[in-house]
Amino acid sequence: MAKQTVAEQFVETLVRCGVERLYGVVGDSLNPIVDAVRRTPAIDWVQVRHEEAAAFAAGAEAQLTGKLAACAGSCGPGNLHLINGLFDAHRSMAPVLALASHIPSSEIGTSFFQETHPERLFVECSHYSELISSVQQMPRVLQTAIQHAVGRQGVSVVALPGDLASEPAPESPVEHALVTSRPTVRPGDAEIDALVRMIDDAEKITLFCGAGTAGAHEEVMEFAERLKAPVGHALRGKEWIQYDNPYDVGMSGLLGYGAAYEATHECDLLILLGTDFPYNAFLPKNCKIVQVDVRSEHLGRRTSLDLAVWGDVRETLRCLTPRVRAKADRGFLHRMLKKHAEALEGVVKAYTRNVDKHIPIHPEYVASVLDEEAADDAVFTVDTGMCNVWAARYITPNGRRRVIGSFSHGSMANAVPQAIGAQFLDRGRQVVSMSGDGGFAMLMGEFLTLVQYDLPVKVVLFNNSSLGMVELEMMVDGMPAYGTHNRNPDFAALARAAGAHAVRVEKPKQLRGALRDILDHDGPALIDIVTDPHALSLPPKITREQVSGFALSAGRTVLDGGVGRMLQMARSNLRNLPRP
Repeated sequence: MAKQTVAEQFVETLVRCGVERLYGVVGDSLNPIVDAVRRTPAIDWVQVRHEEAAAFAAGAEAQLTGKLAACAGSCGPGNLHLINGLFDAHRSMAPVLALASHIPSSEIGTSFFQETHPERLFVECSHYSELISSVQQMPRVLQTAIQHAVGRQGVSVVALPGDLASEPAPESPVEHALVTSRPTVRPGDAEIDALVRMIDDAEKITLFCGAGTAGAHEEVMEFAERLKAPVGHALRGKEWIQYDNPYDVGMSGLLGYGAAYEATHECDLLILLGTDFPYNAFLPKNCKIVQVDVRSEHLGRRTSLDLAVWGDVRETLRCLTPRVRAKADRGFLHRMLKKHAEALEGVVKAYTRNVDKHIPIHPEYVASVLDEEAADDAVFTVDTGMCNVWAARYITPNGRRRVIGSFSHGSMANAVPQAIGAQFLDRGRQVVSMSGDGGFAMLMGEFLTLVQYDLPVKVVLFNNSSLGMVELEMMVDGMPAYGTHNRNPDFAALARAAGAHAVRVEKPKQLRGALRDILDHDGPALIDIVTDPHALSLPPKITREQVSGFALSAGRTVLDGGVGRMLQMARSNLRNLPRP
């Protein structure tokens, strides 16, 4: 019987950790690994068109499952292409193992063909990045990399020369039990005691929630009711906290809407729950601030804190809520909910007035119809830019839907590659890629991946022939839009030529029927929707200088906010809340 090779040992270890797919592009130094995958029934090789897409797909899979996912690139340029998707996975706290295949071990350090130093290159976007320089290091280095990725929630990179991958594995490799999930973290008694005192002393409290509230919806709602506190959220907190939330006041930040900004600035005590919200300009400076986060390095890096609480949000609230004194005064909560409803009322006509006649089509109208027609458990992958705005403001969370995007890294072209990873997890679940024309065109080759594997991803293409968010940035700075126009083809025709079902929509009356047709299609499909390039969105609060700069470049915006079904929810919350 032939001895097991290092490549086979590598693949066997991945399988033992529950990895079912290895995303990548084949190449010479990677061939031993790919061949080992071919001969291992428990794992599949997923051939993408660009390694960046492999990392995005693995990152999306890891975000949806919370489990380890993997990608690979061949030596030099092959694994260099992984880096952008790995940055996104790392900043999204997705446990991803990346194999950076390397040049022959005897040639390292000689400026050999395609030589790079992957163990150095990937340090900034990983918790662990190491070179395997001898067969005796396998599988110990790989196991250590896996522990870092799962235990610290992020990326690990292993660089493996192709010649070593083909070598016989050691007779008795050192193996140990592998971490497959993170533990919960409870804060210390001193921090809980201090937070109880701060809460009991405060009159007006606001909760601002991020992705760290995943799995803690019930606890946050109970906490908010006890404190009579409005609840705002960051973009990554939307899917976890906005649904079934009678205390909702919307979202703050550049894509924000509603009264979240006011609620965070008019309170006595702001409690940040599981959020690493990056825009400190939107955070208050004249109130006490507490932050609760399971990642200690996140505490206080965005704003000055009066108390830092290191702990899992769910466990922290389970310890905290029974101990704080229930508040009776609903005045602050009622006032913020009223402001929230009024803010949404003020913009609702912007996307409902004459929508059946407006050509080009309002993109916010497209998003609102998509929200109504998509499945209740759909996974939405969202391109960076204006698609982020439409998803943030119009896709209604319900506890079953998921929304994945490059929300922390902000990369273009993420939506279709992330949809690949999401759809491979479950071919029976609806996956919708909300793509901008710029992002779609950047990695358009991955649409061929959908066709090759017959993945039933639905690409909803917002085609405004421009880089809309960049235009807005220029306008706010007082610059005329320049270099942002795209000369686009008929994307539906291209999709049909690739072998997929596709339609092009230019009139609003065609939209709903065409969306239903695409969503019901059994296979990959694309709807190319020609949308208004002038539909821009402003944040809920901007400076006088930004307003002045914007006025220099544009006389109007089509939309200064957005609501979707959130207006009805805001009205309901306000109506159901007892008056003070």
